[in-house]
Amino acid sequence: MQFDLLRRREFIALLGGAAAWPLAAHAQQPAMPVIGLLNTGQPESIANLVAAFRKGLSETGHVEGQNVTIEYRWAQNDNDRLPELAADLVHRQVAIIAATDTSSAIAAKAATTTVPIVFVTGGDPVRDGLVTSLNRPGSNVTGVSFLTTALAAKTLGLLHELLPGAARIAVLVDPNFPNTEPFVSSVRAAALVTRKQIEVLDASTARDIDTAFASLAQKPVDALLVSPTPLFNNRRVQLVTLAAYHRVPAIHFQREAAEAGFLMSYGTSHTDAYRQAGVYTGRILKGEKSAELPVMQPIKFEFVINLNTAKAFGLDVPATLLALADEVIE
Repeated sequence: MQFDLLRRREFIALLGGAAAWPLAAHAQQPAMPVIGLLNTGQPESIANLVAAFRKGLSETGHVEGQNVTIEYRWAQNDNDRLPELAADLVHRQVAIIAATDTSSAIAAKAATTTVPIVFVTGGDPVRDGLVTSLNRPGSNVTGVSFLTTALAAKTLGLLHELLPGAARIAVLVDPNFPNTEPFVSSVRAAALVTRKQIEVLDASTARDIDTAFASLAQKPVDALLVSPTPLFNNRRVQLVTLAAYHRVPAIHFQREAAEAGFLMSYGTSHTDAYRQAGVYTGRILKGEKSAELPVMQPIKFEFVINLNTAKAFGLDVPATLLALADEVIE
């Protein structure tokens, strides 16, 4: 009797322990890694690019909400907020920071030397102090660089081909953007070849953009070149509206601007660059070292012409230019 009672107690204890096994196993499962995505702008302005970033992640087997979490930090076009937002992501011990513009990348690097950082930048990451070299980043930072300065001459050349008689070209720049000075220098050098006069318009806020366009009433120009910055990407609808109101033929650096109503756009594929950044982020989550991943430079360029806008300006687009376009919007 006493033996049976002992066996029974042992059996009950065994059942109790077995019932706890799933709970213990669940508790020991590693938490999903967290990616901190830092951006200067607003979520609605780059929704398509964030989708491309997620696509790149998925190519490495990482799906948001299933086996990885993304915490988003938006500076709402206020660069002064970036250091605080970057520090918050570090404090939350994210596994990696995706800094999706130059200013965000600089803020992220200042916030940590240990958390891996993957950037998307239109500047020169070596000159901006993000990496020691493109082939060997040598730190916790790597990513994708557009090197947009090299595109300045090509962009001005496209304007010249469409408007050979244009003598004065306005260049809209954000003086607070790290790449502005070399970009303007490159535009001026190209302008000497085509004998164009360059008028630089500064704008660091949405209100500044209105002021810059208003100044064209006193200093008319024949065309406008918008420099590649996060601000001008985030404010492309405002820019389209103002260019139409002031009747200034304009070229932007992103295809979405031409789709929204700009006359032309020329630049690297931002969608593809964000996808590549997503791939790099996934590879680092799998164990690769950021210091050993060379900075990627996109090789996909997009030239888009909006014929509807050309007709509204009374412009005839040369057949040679149409033949060069990746897309013609009618």
